Parts: sequence; C-alpha cells; structure tokens
Amino acid sequence: MTEPRLEHVQCLDSRGLHRMAYWEWGDPANRRVLVCAHGLSRQGRDFDTLARGLASHYRVVCPDVVGRGRSDWLGDPMGYNLPAYVADMVTLLARLDAQELDWVGTSMGGLIGLGLASLPGSPVRRLVLNDVGPVIQPQALQRIGSYLGQPMHWPSEEAAAVGLLAISQGFGPHSAEQWLALTKPQLQPDGDGFKLRCDPAIALPFKAITPELAAAGQAMLWQSYDRLRCPTLLLRGADSDLLSHDTAQAMTQRGPQARLHEFAGVGHAPTLVQPEQRQVVSEFLLAP
Repeated sequence: MTEPRLEHVQCLDSRGLHRMAYWEWGDPANRRVLVCAHGLSRQGRDFDTLARGLASHYRVVCPDVVGRGRSDWLGDPMGYNLPAYVADMVTLLARLDAQELDWVGTSMGGLIGLGLASLPGSPVRRLVLNDVGPVIQPQALQRIGSYLGQPMHWPSEEAAAVGLLAISQGFGPHSAEQWLALTKPQLQPDGDGFKLRCDPAIALPFKAITPELAAAGQAMLWQSYDRLRCPTLLLRGADSDLLSHDTAQAMTQRGPQARLHEFAGVGHAPTLVQPEQRQVVSEFLLAP
C-alpha cells in the first residue's frame, strides 16, 4: 500500500463541532492499532515512511490535529490547547473502536499521547515520546515562536521546501527527495503559489504562555508522566534544544522509567524517516 485513506471524525469544541482528518494505512479490520501524532505546526503525513513500513503489522492512523492539514480550523483560537487535543483523540479512538493501541508522538504529539496514556483506563499499550518531555526548554519556545503563525507564501513546492528547511534544521539530514516528500503535504495552493495547511491562529495560545503558566504546565506534565504504567521509549535528538539531556535522564529514573535512545547529528526533532530511526521504533513496538 503506497497511499493512505483520508477519513474524518467529528469532535466537540466550545463553539460546536469540528472535523478532524486522519490518514489510515493498512487493514481497517486489524485490531492492532498504532496512532502517530505530529508536532506543533506539522500534519499527519509526516509519518508516511514510518506508516508504510508498519502497515503490514498495524492499522496505522495518523491524525491531522485540529487547525492543521485537512482538519477544520477552530472559531475560537484558544481552543488550540493540549486538553482539547486529548479530548479529540478520545473521540477518534471511539471511532476506531480501539480497545488497545500503541502511540508514537513527535513533540506536541508526544504530549498528547502522554496526556492520553496517563488517564485511568487508558488503552495505550506502548508509548513512544519523540523528543519531548515534561520540561520544554525556553530557548526552543523562543525559536518556535519566531516563525509560528507568520504568513508564508512560495511560488513553487520546491521553493517552499527550501524555505521550510531554513526553519527545520533540527530535523537532521535528509535527501532532497525525502525533504520534498515531507514538504508537499504541508502545502495548499494559494493564488499563484502555495501556503501552509495550518491555521496561523495556533500561535495565539502559544504566545500567551507566561512563565507562571509554563511552570504550572510543567508540574502537571510531570504528574501525568509519573502516572504512566505502559512501556515507554524516549527518543531524543542529541542536539535537541527542546528536550534537554538532564530532563531525558530524569525520565529514565521516574514514572515508567523510559528507555532512552539518542540520535547523533539530529536536533528537534527526529522525523522517523531515516532507516536507523524507524528501526529503533519498530523494534520497540513489535517486541514480544
């Protein structure tokens, strides 16, 4: 199977309903489900390479978190927050009728998975946190805030790939073909060129984070992490500016005592496109 199926599910928000898109790979009757959740300004097609390789083992589901990709944009931008994303995923799991599932989450997608897996009665069996933990380094927030929500327009997909590469150095080395494949699903036609499939308003709640809110959020995330009971794999780009080495080490000592794997030459965040990255994830998920 070379292309996924595009599906939608209706979710509740403060002003009504919104449609969340998700990309589905593999046999839809497979009871073994893997959900892959993307980072803050990305979308579900980021996982095409990983999903293609695991679709013979799993029904792989890659949602476009609301405000991104093919999902609706919210009328109230302050609805772009972690508890609301977790609630959307609970609705998605009801649609999938998944009694048990595995979760791979990159950055924001990892925090959504952390929130879901920490709930009493959670169906999450194994959890992969890709370059994220309860403590987010301030310099990473500043870097992301410098471009998040900014208007971007390019005359071609190739020009967009060059532009996005400039703000995505942390993703590590990719061939031109790999990077274009990661870029194309991010784009939608716009007049005589292309723009991002992303609501600029996702930047509003992000930029409203104060030091006090950040400290409270960090405390709540540690509480969630300490409640985890599922086997957890923590991936880290060795040069990450978002997940510090100290935080990663702390995550191996408390809560589920995550197994840590670092990738040299990569920052925030590994894309799970390269064979060595996919192998680490696959071996963890498919281990007996």
